[in-house]
Amino acid sequence: MKIFRFFVVVCTFVPFVFSQTSALRSGPMVGYGQMTEVLLWVQTTKPAVVQYQYWDAKETTIKKKSVAQKTSEENAFSTKTLITGLLPGKKYEYELLIDGKIVKRNYALRFQTQPLWQWRTDPPDFSVAFGSCAYINETPWDRPNNTYGGDYGIFSIIAQQNPDLMLWIGDNTYLREIDWDTKAGILHRYAHTRQTPEMQPILGAAHNYATWDDHDYGPNNADRSYRLRNEALETFKLFWGNQTYGTDETKGVFSRFTWGDVEFFLLDDRYHRAPNDAPDDEQKTMFGKEQMQWLKDALSNSIAPFKIVVNGNQILNPNGEWYEALPQYSSDYKNLLSYIKTNKISGIILLSGDRHHTELILHNDTTFYPLYDFTSSPLTSGLNTMKTREGNPTKEFSNPLRVAGTLVNDKRNFGMLRFSGKHPERKVVLETYDITGARRWSKEIQTNDLRVK
Repeated sequence: MKIFRFFVVVCTFVPFVFSQTSALRSGPMVGYGQMTEVLLWVQTTKPAVVQYQYWDAKETTIKKKSVAQKTSEENAFSTKTLITGLLPGKKYEYELLIDGKIVKRNYALRFQTQPLWQWRTDPPDFSVAFGSCAYINETPWDRPNNTYGGDYGIFSIIAQQNPDLMLWIGDNTYLREIDWDTKAGILHRYAHTRQTPEMQPILGAAHNYATWDDHDYGPNNADRSYRLRNEALETFKLFWGNQTYGTDETKGVFSRFTWGDVEFFLLDDRYHRAPNDAPDDEQKTMFGKEQMQWLKDALSNSIAPFKIVVNGNQILNPNGEWYEALPQYSSDYKNLLSYIKTNKISGIILLSGDRHHTELILHNDTTFYPLYDFTSSPLTSGLNTMKTREGNPTKEFSNPLRVAGTLVNDKRNFGMLRFSGKHPERKVVLETYDITGARRWSKEIQTNDLRVK
């Protein structure tokens, strides 16, 4: 059972102003992008015909239109449009049409195609924003006298960083008692979060990818026993624009994708998860046998110099005995780390959320390269002060693997990854920014740092 304590940080910012049409509920949102195609998502308030007009940002006089599609109540009035036949390495601008009329946005709408750099040039430089724990208040249904969400301007701060990608790494919305017992409730909560005005610019201009954790899957600490897990999975697929979800044989939201020369592995820590309090034996699993095998195969198959493994829960926190983290599932933890080390898989960096504070965890092994787990949280949810009701530090406060100077639990925040450099010696800079826009810390990692010596 997680017990969160928090305080509200007051920050002044200028919100985006919207000329919202009555037919548009949220979006448009840019989903996955490849060299010749991009996915766009939008949600309307009623049945409507949705279409996009788009053009090369450098050739604004030549405009094309996507296929027109109808939204319906069956799909919560949301629809995904696949734009194909694009050229690699191009930046495009676009606008949304509903029922034939342009819906004006006063922020940038853009997407890009990945360049065909292989055998031609160095890999592209690019940046990734990421975060977890986004609670949007809805007073009638929130806990009384508990304003848990706040600082929605964090999304505006993220948009100002102009990231190529935005990774939503869990608790991207919060299901509450009134939501998680029905599919209609799940749909309502997803739609309520998605329509947040401050969120729209980052949805409309970055390529958004997502995985989940307990709060956007079901109740607190939910596992495979959650009776509406299939309904939750269907809703997640409706509202996000990943290219794949799970495999033909195994359900879930786990997937892999490549951007430039970097590969991302999004894990599903809920759909196949055994209960936290189950006996900690070989049968207790966070990922399930099939997903674990998929991850091993994917890591072995990858040639990327950086392999970014993304999970809702922390992977390396030794305090997993008391909090949700992979060491609480010792068989999966040992299995994964043993496989990585035995097979000398290079370039791994872990991203995680959930804990309502930010930290960089370092697992040092003299026989292997250093493994980092970059936890980023929260975006808009409450902050974890790491103190008991009596004001005493919790066990989490003294994480022995935390890199000094990387703890952020006084302000809401998000993470950045900046990839650059010439092949084969690439580098990534890890950064944390808070709600004020201040950079709290940074860490540079070279590809050579993540190879077995």
